[in-house]
Amino acid sequence: MPARAFSPLRRLLLGGLLASVVSTLLPWSQALADDTRTLRIGYQKFNSINILKGSGALEKALAPQGVTVSWHEFAAGPQLLEALSTGAIDLGHAADAPSVFAQAAGKPVVYLAAEQPYPRGIGLVVREQDHLASVQDLKGKRVATGRGWNAQYLLAVALEQAGLSYRDITPAYVNNAADAVAALQSGSVQAVTLWDPFLAAAESQPGLKNLRDGSGLSNNRTFYLSTASFADQHRDLLKTFFSELGKVSQWANAKPGEVAALLAPQLGISASVLQVASERRNYNAVAITPQIVAEQQKLADTFQGLGLIPRKLQVADAVYPASVLP
Repeated sequence: MPARAFSPLRRLLLGGLLASVVSTLLPWSQALADDTRTLRIGYQKFNSINILKGSGALEKALAPQGVTVSWHEFAAGPQLLEALSTGAIDLGHAADAPSVFAQAAGKPVVYLAAEQPYPRGIGLVVREQDHLASVQDLKGKRVATGRGWNAQYLLAVALEQAGLSYRDITPAYVNNAADAVAALQSGSVQAVTLWDPFLAAAESQPGLKNLRDGSGLSNNRTFYLSTASFADQHRDLLKTFFSELGKVSQWANAKPGEVAALLAPQLGISASVLQVASERRNYNAVAITPQIVAEQQKLADTFQGLGLIPRKLQVADAVYPASVLP
């Protein structure tokens, strides 16, 4: 496939990688210091937090309390959760798998809330020229994925459903979506695991196709996370955050085209790509229920079975015990 066909997707991917590097190097302000109280929020490309950022509603809601807001973009969940665990940000969002891996690594992060299922927002992408028609055809192939990615979980359970195991493929571990797509483009791998908006961008490229999404395999939830110490001290701020998030989420669910138009200039992503991704997503945040904990426990147990998590986790231990939803 000609390299130029990937140029819009490549720009999107490299933009996310640059954002991760820049956010790592930025000097972080002291959270909620006495003289200048700042709520520091981490986010990734394409999420209801992006919409909240674009609306300016949270800044207006917190201004009477003398609180400002700073926004910090990350290329993926693992980097965001690392910043959260080290005190560089106060709260943020990540997908199901990175959240489990953060707990497994002993990072002091807690679940505050979850979004609705988003199974079509993850997928296994292949090149049409490789003539792979089903997940079974991945046997013996190299697949680019990341350790602890939500789409890595999809890969594991899709292989299992197809009567294969993770050992039937050769994983090529990468750190970001840009490297994954570059590997597919070069032919060094035969499939990649991606998530929206990178998945939607790949689907729009001639010569690429989504072999399998998460439908029936993974709910692919986004989680909102903080640390217990921050949540204990600032529940009022978190309730304001979730109140404003709920308002923009309702609007976003009703107006996917307007969401795309709002986020396109903010994220540097085509509005047509964002609209595809937004139309298949439900942004509403909900409380962490026993069912959601059970979903996460299954994911954790799957990764432990693959030897990627060294010990059994109790996901319920990382759920914040008090509600911060309005």
